[in-house]
Amino acid sequence: MKLDILAIGAHPDDVELSCAGTIAKEIANGKKVGIIDLTRGELGTRGTAETRDAEAAEAAKILGVSVRVNLGFADGFFMNDKAHQLKIIEVIRKFQPEIVLCNAVSDRHIDHGKGSKLVSDACFLSGLLKIETTCTSSNTLQAPWRPKHVYHYIQWHYLKPDFVVDITGFMDKKMAAVFAYKTQFYNPDSQEPQTPISTKNFTDSVRYRAQDFGRIVGVDFAEGYTVERYPAVESLFNLK
Repeated sequence: MKLDILAIGAHPDDVELSCAGTIAKEIANGKKVGIIDLTRGELGTRGTAETRDAEAAEAAKILGVSVRVNLGFADGFFMNDKAHQLKIIEVIRKFQPEIVLCNAVSDRHIDHGKGSKLVSDACFLSGLLKIETTCTSSNTLQAPWRPKHVYHYIQWHYLKPDFVVDITGFMDKKMAAVFAYKTQFYNPDSQEPQTPISTKNFTDSVRYRAQDFGRIVGVDFAEGYTVERYPAVESLFNLK
């Protein structure tokens, strides 16, 4: 299955919190989108790896993505090394995305910046002919594939975006996907320990950030991204 966009997150819920509006909009526009979770989020204070699996599946259903895969890397301890890069190269070559969305380049959680660099490096290496990988299902050699663009979404820390995507009309679907993670986020009836992301202030901030990015560009809601190279447009009149 060839995908137009592959969104990759260090943990289940990274994608939903950061770029679910963009994903929902592109799917509505007929694009094929997949999600790759690097870990099962097993070190999370609230819930378990099993509940996170179920929540991720529900979020994927809400968004309507074509595929969601978990690579089972060790939460908190995965490395940007050859073994991990090759696993990501395999999925990039399998799904051949035009665009990859991945973690923030710098953030509060150590896995976010680490995951950002790991995915970015794998996207580059995936285009090299002399790196050989095999399709697991068919045991055939995979062809090289390098995505045209790698964009980094914004997470806990405020990072100045290089561009924003208007997600007006898709904010409710984004929040529905976020709240699919019932054990993770604000629930006044929960008996689980409180964490920085389980407060009402945090989930309110997800909506507020999208609203603030939207305000700046004159729309209701937007999601921000940073880039590795300058984006180009055909004409000044293509800019919103």
